[in-house]
Amino acid sequence: MARAFSPKVVTANALLEGDVIYLDARGGWVRSHALAELITDEAVAAERLALAAQDNQVVGAVLADAQAGENGPEPVHFREVFRAKGPANYAHGKQVESADV
Repeated sequence: MARAFSPKVVTANALLEGDVIYLDARGGWVRSHALAELITDEAVAAERLALAAQDNQVVGAVLADAQAGENGPEPVHFREVFRAKGPANYAHGKQVESADV
């Protein structure tokens, strides 16, 4: 028996900057996980991933597990929590902007 589909977001890295980015509902890229499109349908997720993979401004487009939160999608796996916070080698970018870091 196949597993039930769990909600996902499309994530990748910006080719030039290397930043972690997320696909929003309009098909654009955003740098905040909370602004990403939360996809609850498996067919839609496959379609959105295929479109993202064709974008020559990003690398490594994948589907990542997520859940609905008060302020938008929230990462489920610790790896995605880490990626959403930004680089950890020193305070810059998302690390500086986040109040919870």
